[in-house]
Amino acid sequence: MNVCDIMVKPVRIEKSENLSHALDLMEKHDTRRLMVTSNGKLRGVLTMRDIARTLGTSRKSGLPASSLHVATAVSDAYTVVPPDMSVDDAISILQERSGILFALDGDKILGWITPEEVLQTQTVFGFAAEFMSRPITAAPGDRVVHVRRMMMDYDIGRLPVVEDYQLVGIITEKDIAKAMRAIRDLVTANQQDNRVKNLLTVDIMSRGVKTVRTNSNITEVVNLMIRYGYGGIPVLNLDDDLVGFITRRDIIAKMQTG
Repeated sequence: MNVCDIMVKPVRIEKSENLSHALDLMEKHDTRRLMVTSNGKLRGVLTMRDIARTLGTSRKSGLPASSLHVATAVSDAYTVVPPDMSVDDAISILQERSGILFALDGDKILGWITPEEVLQTQTVFGFAAEFMSRPITAAPGDRVVHVRRMMMDYDIGRLPVVEDYQLVGIITEKDIAKAMRAIRDLVTANQQDNRVKNLLTVDIMSRGVKTVRTNSNITEVVNLMIRYGYGGIPVLNLDDDLVGFITRRDIIAKMQTG
């Protein structure tokens, strides 16, 4: 199986468009990333994390998301590969580098491969405990600016929220990006910094989080991720304690190829 067999068509946005339009496109297509182009040529990738980072900075405070261009947030977290590369080799690249893969024929963009395409087409064996990483958590009373900083420092897109040692919710980069957009669009410029500083995790986190157990088959975890579009799932032990967290990249990192 080659890259061309599993790649999909990217959702595209022009570099000159604004971040408000980018968020609308992500919502419409239920995606966390967009391919950024300029005059038909690949210029980079725009992720939800990039938008959360840009909208949360004070350097451009007072400006609505519709006034900030995609160019202010675009990243180069991608690798160009040939369409006839084997999927095993493509997975090895994803294991070694961050970002996604673009399949190009000259300057022509044929498609991309994200962790989702890999998990949808590859069989993984094992149990959740073998793939999970140590959970980095937030508390309901944590300021969102602090949580955003943790996401940037640890390069993660979501944090389980714990209160009194119990899992009570999850906060994602999408939650933060949407909240920052709303503040920039609806709050007067001289009040924005104050609103951002006082925004708490409990104000924007999601409740009713789906979880798996340490002894859950990894296939069950993958199916949950694909079915609900989750980028990560908390792992509980038999006593309902949060003991781990599994992201799509955690699974890919430990996949066996060949």
